[in-house]
Amino acid sequence: MSPLHVQEKEQLKKLFKQASIDRFEERYTVYEVFLQTERHVTIEELCRLLEDAGHSIDRQLVADTLQLMCHFGFARRIRFDNGDIRYEHLHLGQHHDHMICTRCQRIIEFEDKALESLQVKIAESHGFHVLQHRMELYGLCRECRQKRDLIIPLTAAKQGEEVIIKDLTGGRQARMRLLAMGLRVGDTIEVLTNTHRGQLVVAADFNRYVLGRNLAEKIRVAPVR
Repeated sequence: MSPLHVQEKEQLKKLFKQASIDRFEERYTVYEVFLQTERHVTIEELCRLLEDAGHSIDRQLVADTLQLMCHFGFARRIRFDNGDIRYEHLHLGQHHDHMICTRCQRIIEFEDKALESLQVKIAESHGFHVLQHRMELYGLCRECRQKRDLIIPLTAAKQGEEVIIKDLTGGRQARMRLLAMGLRVGDTIEVLTNTHRGQLVVAADFNRYVLGRNLAEKIRVAPVR
């Protein structure tokens, strides 16, 4: 265990005992198992980790302990755009941001001092004092990009992704519909809205286009590398 984790555990012991937190031994076990994972965990995932380690602690106590850990500054509660509430370590003096893969839901932590400095400078140029911030980048991780087919239907593209129209499978009628809208094979488009049901909204050359799902399914695209 790292010196930082040892120090954090001692601080948690001190603060929990000062506050007369009940069921301390069970809560301390929750924290120990939480520290052993570098993942961003949900309550259910932490319960499974506790079970795998041979501990039988009810879900409500795990949830309450996570809330206490957030209150005392040992954990941080995060809700990413995929909707799940997750918890991560909060170590004093450390800050990181996140990249989230929209396909496999993998969360990648990163730190960049030059980027942090630039953010402060930009804020100062607007007379703004930053108290805290959170950066989240959404896209495809390296592994998902490598697994992905080169040519996919437009309906499989992700929101925010840029793709090139490579082909159209619906015959002459579908091709004419696309041309009438102002889109053609070879155009680069950005997917603005794709909820995987109903219409898609895309943009090309500063214009927005609404596509029915049937037509979008016939449009074959390739990701912009």
